Amino acid sequence: MSQAEAADWIARAKRAEQAGDIANSARIYDEALLAFADQPALANSAGDFAMRHGDRAKAANLFEQACRLAPTNIEYAVNHAIALQALGKFADALASLKSVEGEASEGVPRYCSVRATCERARGNLGEAARWYDRAIRLNPRHAKAHHGRARVAIERAEIDAIARFDLALALNPGEADLWLGKAQALDVSGDVAGARSIAEQLCERAPAWVEGLRFLAQLRLGAGEKDFTSHYRTAADRAPDARAIFHDWIEQLAGLDLAKEAAEVAAEAKRRFPNEPLFTLIEAIHAGSAGDDDHAEKLFASLAFAAPLRSLHEARHRIRRGEHEKAEALIHAVLSVEPENIAAWALIGIVWRLMDDARAEWLHGQSGLYRQMPIEGHSSVLSEASPLLHRLHDKSPLPLGQSLRGGTQTRGQLFDRIEPELKALHNAILRTVERYRRELPAEDPTHPLLRHRVHPWKITNSWSVRLSGGGDYHTSHIHPQGVISSALYFERSNKREEDPHAGWLEIGRPPPDLRLDLPPLELREPKPGHLTLFPSTLYHGTRPFGADRRMTVAFDVVPVD
Repeated sequence: MSQAEAADWIARAKRAEQAGDIANSARIYDEALLAFADQPALANSAGDFAMRHGDRAKAANLFEQACRLAPTNIEYAVNHAIALQALGKFADALASLKSVEGEASEGVPRYCSVRATCERARGNLGEAARWYDRAIRLNPRHAKAHHGRARVAIERAEIDAIARFDLALALNPGEADLWLGKAQALDVSGDVAGARSIAEQLCERAPAWVEGLRFLAQLRLGAGEKDFTSHYRTAADRAPDARAIFHDWIEQLAGLDLAKEAAEVAAEAKRRFPNEPLFTLIEAIHAGSAGDDDHAEKLFASLAFAAPLRSLHEARHRIRRGEHEKAEALIHAVLSVEPENIAAWALIGIVWRLMDDARAEWLHGQSGLYRQMPIEGHSSVLSEASPLLHRLHDKSPLPLGQSLRGGTQTRGQLFDRIEPELKALHNAILRTVERYRRELPAEDPTHPLLRHRVHPWKITNSWSVRLSGGGDYHTSHIHPQGVISSALYFERSNKREEDPHAGWLEIGRPPPDLRLDLPPLELREPKPGHLTLFPSTLYHGTRPFGADRRMTVAFDVVPVD
């Protein structure tokens, strides 16, 4: 088949698509691909069509075919990378881009912008900034590059973040995410009123957009408003078909222990969307958390679908009712299809303790799984970072949906910031984590942590928490996105208290909603300059304390992908 014939088939498919005959356009592409599999332009055009109509996997396969037929073609490689990014395959996307890097990096703004987006998705914000900057130099009016660069600026806490959002908005003033970014940058700078004004306008103009609703909820919580989610009801009334409003509304309530209110909103959502069984499950989850076990039992019994999410939460319900064997069976069902599900491992660890099963010792009792270690490197790392952290906390809120009950948590990813004090701290922590990894028990491919024993690790989510006296604490929780959890102590209260363990870290105490009288497996005193590391499959929290303050840095650890 010649290029001319391929162009004819492409033209026919595009005419059908432009006429609204999507099915016929798809048929033309499929017939052409069967007959003429050697034409890269045809595969690329068919990939474009698949992307436009939501079939990302098919698009990725077609772009890969185009790349095989024309391995030096920059357009095909970039399209392939975009499709892979849409599938969450960022390492593969980066490999596709690197295959044409030489020529593309010097003169193709689109390549540079997509490369930056890929680097940002992989957490390489310095590289992302460099590639966005290159795209902007090649094309100063590249709207997507300006958008991405502004996002990187706020994620890295660059001082010109507001100005970068203004530049991006000048090119694309109708982009809601840019307005949200500017509002977030204003909030960070201390202009809470300006941030709230934008957030309220976003919620007014786009009531179904949950990112805007969530940001306004954060601002209202920071302002001390008791009913900090009432704008979700307004949004739900204005966008009656938007299920996502209810999902996010429920999540924000439940994240601050408002389980009864979350269950009531879920019941309302169930009435509005009677054909959506997920809302029945969500009501059952939060009714049980709120203590209404009989109602939760009826709701679980009414569910006709089986899925890991349902099994996991019904297991929590069975634990509350003392039905430990049933809970164990449900959790095993989850682990059979999701063997690395951290939340499932955390629950089965509790069930095994309740059943006096020896596997509880294998899971969490082996020597070296939780340790408190002095931070590697020079002690000045902490003293130099401490004033910066306090400045950040002075402008930080109580966050939505986290384990904090009082106190403040820094915004964003702490180790994405560009301050040299944090870079030095990051490096010291990495050295300490590496020592912990090397000294773990032997590799065990069946263990949720020790299966990763011999592989390199990296830090992912990172933040700092400052608690003040008067009852601030962390409720018992887990970090299901990591394999290792942590607490690095900067400051602690030294005031004598009635509870000799006030402010201490509790490792292994079940969360309050399970209503169990199991003690923690370990109590750790907060020692400044020391890093506590433990499996993410262990629930953990802190005891309240009455005076002074406590500041920590925490992070999750995952295997390098």
